Order: sequence, then C-alpha cells, then structure tokens
Amino acid sequence: MSASPVLFDIPADAPRAGVIHVRYRHRYRFVVVGHDLAQHPDLSAVAIGLAVHIQSLPDGADVSVKRLTRRFREGEITIRRALNELVAAGYLERRRVVLGGGRFATRVIWYDKPDSGRTATASQAEAPAPEPAARPEADPLPPPEPRPVPRPETGPVPRPESEPVPRPEPRPAPRPETGPVQRPESEPRTVTVTATPFSSEGPAVGILARLRAVDSRLLLSWRDVHELAPAVDRWLDRSVSPEQITRTLTAALPPGHVPIHHPARFLAYRLAMFLPPPLPVSAPVPTAPPLITCDGCERAFRSHDSGAVCGDCRRAA
Repeated sequence: MSASPVLFDIPADAPRAGVIHVRYRHRYRFVVVGHDLAQHPDLSAVAIGLAVHIQSLPDGADVSVKRLTRRFREGEITIRRALNELVAAGYLERRRVVLGGGRFATRVIWYDKPDSGRTATASQAEAPAPEPAARPEADPLPPPEPRPVPRPETGPVPRPESEPVPRPEPRPAPRPETGPVQRPESEPRTVTVTATPFSSEGPAVGILARLRAVDSRLLLSWRDVHELAPAVDRWLDRSVSPEQITRTLTAALPPGHVPIHHPARFLAYRLAMFLPPPLPVSAPVPTAPPLITCDGCERAFRSHDSGAVCGDCRRAA
C-alpha cells in the first residue's frame, strides 16, 4: 500500500523548479550517508540503493546475492552487476580468509568511504606519541622514596663490605655429545651428501608424489600420499603402468585459474571411479607334439611318446 500524501504548504521563497525537501531530524534508526556515495558520478541507481541498504545493516548481516535477490525485486544478474560496481568503486571488498585444514572462507568488508580503513590505519601509525607535560620549575616534586626490596628466603648470604667478593670462575662451554667435529681452517672440508631415492617407499608413493610435477594444484602431504597409496597399488595389481595411472589422474583437470581445494579427495574419487577391471585369465594354448623319428621306417612324425612308431608301421605290424 502506498502512503497517503501529506499536505504541505510550499513556502514563498521556495525555488520555482526542482525538488523541495521537507527536512526531518531523525533521532533513532537512521544511517549517515556521505555525498561521495549518494552523488557518485559513476555508480548506477541500483548500486547506490544497494550501498545505502548494506550500510544500514549491522555487522554480521548476510549480503549475499541470493539474500539480496529475495529482499528486492531486481533479478540476480542486476544485483550481481551492482555489487561488482561497488567493488570496483572501493566500497565493497571480498577477502579470502584461510581457515586451516585446506578450508577457505570469503569475508565481505564494507567501507563507508573508499580507503577509509587504510587511511585510519596510516593516521594511527603516523600520529606522534603525546609528549609528557612539563612540570613547573617553582614547585618541583620530591623523588619517590625507594621501597625496600624483599629479601628472598633462599639465596646467597650477603658478605660484609670488608671481605672481598670472590668472582665466579668461568666455566668451559659444554661440548655437544654428537655433532660435526670442528677442523682447523687449513684443513679442507669434505661434505658427502647421500641422496635417498623417493621410490624406496614403493611405486605407488612415487606416482602420487610426482603428480605435482604435472600440475602444481595436485600437491599432496605425506599423510595424503600414504592414505592414497593402497588405491594406487590396486591399479598396479591390475597390470596398469605408472604412466597410465598418471595420465588418468591428470586428464581433463579444471582450468588453470580454478583452484583444487582438496586434491586428496579429488584423486581418491578418480582412483575409485576409474578403476579398470582385472585382466581375464587366458586359457593355456595347446602346444603341438614334438617331431620324432619312427624306428621302423625312419619317417618323421609328431607324437608325445618318444618310443612310438608311425601309422604305416603300426598297420604293417
């Protein structure tokens, strides 16, 4: 329902054209909006209206596109475009915050005036420390009397002034039990570095650790590698080569600008969904009998019995 118009007597000194303001002093439930926002030359009317609405909300209020779409009549595309205008103008900031454990969150920060947070921080840093007020010379304050220091219950016994205090003898620095032996500067040092191959943990560990060489987003921790190694072993047991496993895990990845937040889950899904079936067990191929020579006619024929004779000799016998 639209509000009923209130009759207002136009004063005689009012301008002859343009808007006439009826001022009202709000005492509660109001927000202060600067002219730099209300009269911004580059922002659209939707962007300025959303800016005033967001500025009137308390901290912690939801200002997502879906929530603003439910609140106003404008569509999601119009509201998203207006929010992008406020981001470009410096009023709105979307900051990505690391939560730990591979999780991230987007925090929304609103500035009543662009760069107001940076200006406030810089002014606080550059502000000189207040100098202490000078005391009048005519009325100097007496220095405070020193308080007696409590004597500890256990500690060294004070000696009389006449008795010299012995100085503690310097103790030699303790030599570490294990460590490199320091050699004189004249003797050259020889450092031997023994490289341990990464494949000593098994081929599955090597395959998973080298995925980051194909795509840096597939960086795995030691824990992720050891959790995924049994799944890779199942692929190897089914006669799949390491090159085929790497090609399957790194094929058709998201575009380079799209992050992979959980590479371990991503690879676990592919290892489970793309697991090939085992190779069928082939039946043994029958081998031909070897060639032997007949004892009766010296004819060559095939037979598994080394003492057999050919068919003609068996019929003749």
